[in-house]
Amino acid sequence: MANSVLFVTIFIFFSMTLSSSTNPKHFTLELIHRDSPHSPLYNPKTTLTDRLHSAFLRSISRSRRFNHQTQTDLQSGLIGAGGEFFMSITIGTPPTNVLAIADTGSDLTWVQCKPCQQCYKENGPIFDKEKSSSYKSEPCESRNCNALSTTERGCDEAKGVCKYRYSYGDRSFTRGDVATETISIGSASGSPVSFPGTVFGCGYNNGGNFDETGSGIIGLGGGNLSLISQLGSSISNKFSYCLSHKSSTMNGTSVINLGTSSIPSGASKVSSVISTPLVDKEPQTYYYLTLEAISVGNTKIPYTSSMYYPNDDGVSSAATKGNIIIDSGTTLTLLESGFYDKFGAAVEESVTGAKRVSDPQGLLSHCFKSGSAEIGLPEITVHFSGADVRLSALNAFVKMSEDMVCLSMIPTNEVAIYGNFAQMDFLVGYDLESRRVSFQRMDCSADL
Repeated sequence: MANSVLFVTIFIFFSMTLSSSTNPKHFTLELIHRDSPHSPLYNPKTTLTDRLHSAFLRSISRSRRFNHQTQTDLQSGLIGAGGEFFMSITIGTPPTNVLAIADTGSDLTWVQCKPCQQCYKENGPIFDKEKSSSYKSEPCESRNCNALSTTERGCDEAKGVCKYRYSYGDRSFTRGDVATETISIGSASGSPVSFPGTVFGCGYNNGGNFDETGSGIIGLGGGNLSLISQLGSSISNKFSYCLSHKSSTMNGTSVINLGTSSIPSGASKVSSVISTPLVDKEPQTYYYLTLEAISVGNTKIPYTSSMYYPNDDGVSSAATKGNIIIDSGTTLTLLESGFYDKFGAAVEESVTGAKRVSDPQGLLSHCFKSGSAEIGLPEITVHFSGADVRLSALNAFVKMSEDMVCLSMIPTNEVAIYGNFAQMDFLVGYDLESRRVSFQRMDCSADL
């Protein structure tokens, strides 16, 4: 495991392939790691330990915002300023370039808008709705306005304009008008592809801890107002991503695919595909899976959870349906603390050639130091309903130094999350029509 076993904030450039027929379009989006020299956020002065520590802190912070015990701002309470992805799009006619956090755990897309009552400092141009011929406000009683929860929407009675309001877990906030606009995805090799009438939030009152690199949030969640849901039939209700563990260096890139042709060609590059059902729960924003067990070597440990999940009527049982959220924006995997005690003990018993030590940063609970010996790590298999996902050492462990590795899974008393370390070098596909998530092992750093 080299220092490339990082997956932190990512900046997204678009390289796009389009069908010339009337069939749904297919987009391939290149992902550039935050710490890659190609990233606008690249800081050559940070060390490997610094980057890992920052990523782990963001995982813990983000996980708290998935907590279903808090019944307000469920959709908007996922992330604050520390998003894991950035996406470049254009909005309006004529188009304005914006760079925004891309988030699989949010729905409504919003960007900063002029005239600002309060806007945080932004490096790029702020969108001016007055200069766009395709901007259109949403009425208070429209279907799109009512798609927001009652805590997230309001109405300007004098103008009859629908309002949105989001408050994030780090005290960041955004408020503004709900509207429709033409959103375009650019391509270095061709003309931008436009999607007119896309619902978004025009934020004129925004503040908190948002990074000046970004202009807002692009929602890629499962709710009705997310960009993924609005593209719908244009992408056959399908998308996938392939995250490379080498993406923190110049040696590998990661991609997101939107559309039907999300599986790369070339039999030598791919392995068999396994899939598991998506579980429908509230809020629809999140992508819920059912975790049945985790195996450490030949020891299979049934997954149990005592946590509350919506629609479960407070009943706790083994393999409760929809008991874990799969999230590309969280680095670590978080497992219910009661289960984790048994799981961690099984891992500790199976590691050879090393002794258990404390994480110097105090974040990871199971670390192992070898001295001069090679550390023997157990094979870990995650058993989702109908899909046994066999993890590599890079998926389950992170190398903290030359002689120390740590388990990249931690306990939580909040919602369980299947994070992006565990998803690296898998093509993870979301079929929102058949309601399934698929996993296919492959080298995501190769040309796909």
